[in-house]
Amino acid sequence: MNRLAVLISGSGTNLQAILDACASGELPDTQVAVVVSNRIAAYGLQRAKACGVPTLYHPLKPYRDAGRPREEYDADLAAKLAPYAVALVCLAGWMHVFSMAFLKHYPQRVINIHPALPGAFPGMHAIERAYEAYLRGEISHTGVMVHYAPDEGVDVGPVIVQRVVPICPDDTLETLEARIHATEHALYIEAIRQVLGLT
Repeated sequence: MNRLAVLISGSGTNLQAILDACASGELPDTQVAVVVSNRIAAYGLQRAKACGVPTLYHPLKPYRDAGRPREEYDADLAAKLAPYAVALVCLAGWMHVFSMAFLKHYPQRVINIHPALPGAFPGMHAIERAYEAYLRGEISHTGVMVHYAPDEGVDVGPVIVQRVVPICPDDTLETLEARIHATEHALYIEAIRQVLGLT
């Protein structure tokens, strides 16, 4: 059985897509072993509990308040995950960049989804920035990628899968977001299948 850890900071729609794919057999012999959030109010925690998946809450603020370095936070999270013996760590809206204090425990086993194509709009608010670039006449499309997180770079790959999402003349930010999110949900499952050799 392939065991996944899914790390979230928000509503968890990509988490839900992964949970659904495990339940339907689209991700065969695969289960979400644990869901981690750095925010106690993240709705994704409720999604996990509804499916009977264990959850961990691991906030950064206590570390910052105590003057403890980010590497301690990352190392402690790796220690908390160790008992779950996960084959793959899936970052699904996780709003932290990991240091090597975490990543060294999961070489080539941490993947991230980002709502932009490689080299375009790294970091926060990628969809909004792409839409604004479209309105300025700078681009005609955006996209989604899933990539490995082997180091402390932000949304730099190596890329596992990517897909172009066109921007239509009648798009609003909301309609573009909806189409990108739908693409994310399908593409993340495709990437997990590929990384785990399920294709």
